[in-house]
Amino acid sequence: MFSNLIWMFVLLCSSVAGENAIRDADIFPSSPEIERGSSLELSCVLRKNYMPQRNASHIIWKLNNELIAPENYNIVNETVSNITIHNFTYSKAYVQCLMGKKLPLVHTEVKSGFRPDMPENISCVYFYDANLTCTWDAGRETSFTTKYTLYRKLTSVPDTVSPCETTTESCSFLNPDNAYSNDFCFQVEAKNVLGASLTECVPIPLQKIEKFAPPEILSVKKIPGIKQLLMVTWKMPEKIIPLKHIICQVQYRNLYSNFTEFVNVSMISNKNIGSCNLTGLWDSTDYSVAIRCVNNESAFWSGWSGEKNGSTEEGAPSGKVDLWRVIESSRSSRNRSVHLMWKPLKSFPPSGRILGYKIRYFPENKAAQKRTNNSTEQKMTLLLNEEAHIISVTAYNSAGESPEAILRIPSADEKSSQMIEKVVTSTTNEEVVVQWITSEAETTKYVVEWYEELQMDPFGRSWQYVSNSTKWKNNKKNFKPFICYNILVYPLYGSNVAAPSHTQIYAEEKEPSEGPVADTVILGKNEVTVKWNEISKAKRNGFITNYTIFYKPEHGKELNETVNSDVLQYRLKSLQANTQYTVQIMASNKAGGTTGEPKTFKTLKLDKEDIFFIAIPVEISILCLIGLWITCVLKKHTFKKVCWPDIPNPEESLAVEWPPASSVNNSFLKRMSSQTKTVEDINVLEYCFPEESQEGSLLINYENHASECTDINSKGITNRGEKILHNEENEAAKSFSPSMPYIITDQFTRSQMQSAWIPVKEVQPIEVEANDLSGLQQNPVKSEENYDEEVLKLEDFSEKALFNPYLKNSVKTREFLVSESLPEHSTEERKSQSSVLPPFQPNVPGQSYVTVDMFRLAKGQ
Repeated sequence: MFSNLIWMFVLLCSSVAGENAIRDADIFPSSPEIERGSSLELSCVLRKNYMPQRNASHIIWKLNNELIAPENYNIVNETVSNITIHNFTYSKAYVQCLMGKKLPLVHTEVKSGFRPDMPENISCVYFYDANLTCTWDAGRETSFTTKYTLYRKLTSVPDTVSPCETTTESCSFLNPDNAYSNDFCFQVEAKNVLGASLTECVPIPLQKIEKFAPPEILSVKKIPGIKQLLMVTWKMPEKIIPLKHIICQVQYRNLYSNFTEFVNVSMISNKNIGSCNLTGLWDSTDYSVAIRCVNNESAFWSGWSGEKNGSTEEGAPSGKVDLWRVIESSRSSRNRSVHLMWKPLKSFPPSGRILGYKIRYFPENKAAQKRTNNSTEQKMTLLLNEEAHIISVTAYNSAGESPEAILRIPSADEKSSQMIEKVVTSTTNEEVVVQWITSEAETTKYVVEWYEELQMDPFGRSWQYVSNSTKWKNNKKNFKPFICYNILVYPLYGSNVAAPSHTQIYAEEKEPSEGPVADTVILGKNEVTVKWNEISKAKRNGFITNYTIFYKPEHGKELNETVNSDVLQYRLKSLQANTQYTVQIMASNKAGGTTGEPKTFKTLKLDKEDIFFIAIPVEISILCLIGLWITCVLKKHTFKKVCWPDIPNPEESLAVEWPPASSVNNSFLKRMSSQTKTVEDINVLEYCFPEESQEGSLLINYENHASECTDINSKGITNRGEKILHNEENEAAKSFSPSMPYIITDQFTRSQMQSAWIPVKEVQPIEVEANDLSGLQQNPVKSEENYDEEVLKLEDFSEKALFNPYLKNSVKTREFLVSESLPEHSTEERKSQSSVLPPFQPNVPGQSYVTVDMFRLAKGQ
């Protein structure tokens, strides 16, 4: 709001200042117009009622809002201030007079320009019974309004002047002021604020400047029966000077070319109709005709009439059609599809208006089977058998047929020779160039065929005949950019077509529209095989020159490998094990490359070699275990016999009938086993009977060493006073043979036992007190609490013991061996000592059986 008030105040002050300026000062001249480049002089005059404290010395000047230097000021008196600006070159400028620097007094607009030049090149045109118009060249622009005056004077009476005023560079005198029979001269004056210029009077006869309207063509037509001729008829304009010699010019041109010819025809102006015949024209050709006329004395031709077309009489086509074919063999039958294509030759003269085409064909050696087909199109498909055929095509019109264009279609099994060795293609900025090398110098005619690689329509192909050259050029505009074209070159000899040579070309290339998609097919620990497919032909946009494989480990540096365009898989090596990689494939051509979608993969922890070296020991171990298991299964009876022998049960023996008191003996043995720990060590004695006859002998020596026996076997019975040694053979046999422990041994068991047990030193008898022994015989079923009082009365066995039939082939000798830890005795005592054992109960749990089977017992040392 406040800013709006300020603007209103400024505008009010400006309006007041303007009023004061209008009232208090004047500038002279008020609107000056000066010649450009001259000096400008202005005066600013203060009025008497202006403020007395101000005078002309306070006046300043501005030119287009820029201060003028004070040295250009001239103070005439207290009320007048002059300004002089030298070499004023502005076409338009504003000069302002101010009191001080802020208070405007008055301003004016100054214009500069030039004096009018003398008009030049006066020319006039006389239109009979219409007007007389003159034009001139005014010269340079003056920047001011210039007025022109055209003066027409009679040559015979110079004072007779007819003016024509205008501000343009032409002026016309209208009929009937134009007397054709009079001669005139013409003069032009140019005038503006700076001055005026006047030309001399130029005489111009009217008959030399006459110009009439264009004639009108009535017809352009051919004469029946006359070829190569057209008759043209036209009508002259009505307003024309009578009885004058007229020349008309007929222009005609062939519509198939840019060549134009002219024919001049003379006539009298009083004839309204004119005509002429155009000869030497082409048959069946359209022509365009135009006419203009001129007075024989005049310098000005009339304008051209409107063009009108006409066609000459038709003649038979003079040139052969351009014929080609595409042969497609049928897989299902012996018949073939032959696609014929042709185009009229662009020759001069042209062949006229073609009404249609005739196609004739027949087997090569059977001309009587000729067939004829008509077509208005420039293509046709024939279904032919496997024989060679001759095909001809002619164009026809109302006047006749063209010469035949002939092609030979080879038989289905005919093999044509290869005459072209190499085809090379290249491109320039505007052309596609194809060159080839032929092995047959006599061949001078070829056909170049080209079509898009993905084009399936045989009629979509283009072709061109080449004669006496092995180089062919074509404009790039005839090829689509970024499309692959097949180019074939066929040698021709007569009507035969030899085998073609093939190549491909891109007229223009750009980078592929998409990149290959990578895939990993064989993963390893330190390598991987990357595979990709070719880009579709429609998206290649050029010839693929190479592929680049970009691969990058996670958080690593990107690497790349480049391969040729024919490689579609590559093995990346020296990779890190158990690492994730990203791989991309870029396809490149001459214009650039495009990268496909990324593919991630992870290398293996172990490769095949690692797994192989790990698997071999495992498999060997498994095979060993399987072999061992099979061996165990097959030899289980042998192993069982060695490791877990079958211990004979004495109770089931038929050789001996066991007494009921055997249970007492077994209890006694149990007691002895629990109390005497040193007797538990039993060693195996090797077989000591060299003769087979001694296998039935059983020797058990019981010697009476009561004191030693008490010390070794049982500390609990050392206080017994009486020691008894029993030596009866029957008692020994009864107490020993059915219930004694047995040892089964072989060579392996022997070696193991020898290493485990203490070596045998001496066979010592076990001493038992008589009281205990007798008590045991009387009460065999006493409890273990009173077992210390029982005594087993034993008798000494003689050197030859009774033979027990049960122990045949099982027991050679039974001896109890005393560990080395027992107290040593004299050598004589050791030799005489023998073992004394209580009888054992048969088949009692926990009772030990030691059996020696088929082995020798070692003698106690």
